[in-house]
Amino acid sequence: MGIPVIVVVFFVIMILASAIRILREYERAVVFRLGRLVGVKGPGLVILIPIFDRMVRVSLRVVAMDVAPQDVITKDNVSVKVNAVVYFRVMSADKAIVEVEDFLYATTQLAQTTLRSVLGQVELDQLLGEREAINQRLQQIIDEQTDSWGIKVSLVEVKHVDLPVEMQRAIARQAEAERERRAKVIHADGEYQASQKLFEAANILSQNQMTLQLRFLQTLTEVASEKNSTMIFPVPIDLFEPLIAKLKKETS
Repeated sequence: MGIPVIVVVFFVIMILASAIRILREYERAVVFRLGRLVGVKGPGLVILIPIFDRMVRVSLRVVAMDVAPQDVITKDNVSVKVNAVVYFRVMSADKAIVEVEDFLYATTQLAQTTLRSVLGQVELDQLLGEREAINQRLQQIIDEQTDSWGIKVSLVEVKHVDLPVEMQRAIARQAEAERERRAKVIHADGEYQASQKLFEAANILSQNQMTLQLRFLQTLTEVASEKNSTMIFPVPIDLFEPLIAKLKKETS
């Protein structure tokens, strides 16, 4: 009599083990009874009917899915390799199981094809300079496609753009030329501002002859302070005008 009791107890334990499930806070159970969808249960304790019920466990946490590098030809015929990351979560567990065979694989493939399609419609400068707009466009397209699967795509980010070596050199030359152009513009603007200040100073000095002489003496003081062995004295040509006029009269 002892052995049959043990067998019965064993079967009861097995049935209870197959009938009771405990789900975490972020998990949901999609229950099928004889192949038909019963509903979504959880979290906590879930009781199933042995033999008749089958349960599929689905996580509702955000998934960070890495999109493998894709070979993309941009609108201006530049071949680049681009990879991205997609953040999404399951909003409707029953749709994620019933509407698509493997929602993780399906979302991965959709992200890859969308990445190639969208980046093929933009030029290289847009890809490098308008990253935020491209990310929003990718997120919108993927989210619309996965909505029927019960999946919400919250964010798509293009992580890295791998350019050919020739294109990297061309971009480096372009950046160098741009820096040289800015340097020349800044230098020319400085010369223009300096010429304006000199023009204003010349107008002020020309209003009084004493200011010219004071400036002349100040210049001599500055030259003398340098302790040079040779000193050059600039002499205004006006000082020689009377002498030149006298010599002209004597020769005439």
